[in-house]
Amino acid sequence: MLQNFLALHQITKRTISTASGRQFENKVPKKQKLFQEDNGIPVYLKNGIADAFLYRATMVLIVGGMAYAIYELAVASFPKKQD
Repeated sequence: MLQNFLALHQITKRTISTASGRQFENKVPKKQKLFQEDNGIPVYLKNGIADAFLYRATMVLIVGGMAYAIYELAVASFPKKQD
């Protein structure tokens, strides 16, 4: 009983915190300034090379998928010849 009381006393002495030990820099104001700047670049490309790569990769996948879907529809629309 005394050990349980001492353990409880030890736990209550500790500071319980959910905050991180490290402090992070607030990047929101920089990002807001970057994305609100009127420089003629679309918002989905303003973050640089990574955004341009993701945009182009997405477009290639979309065009490739559409071409494949049209090909499969064309193949399915013509029945196979019976010998």
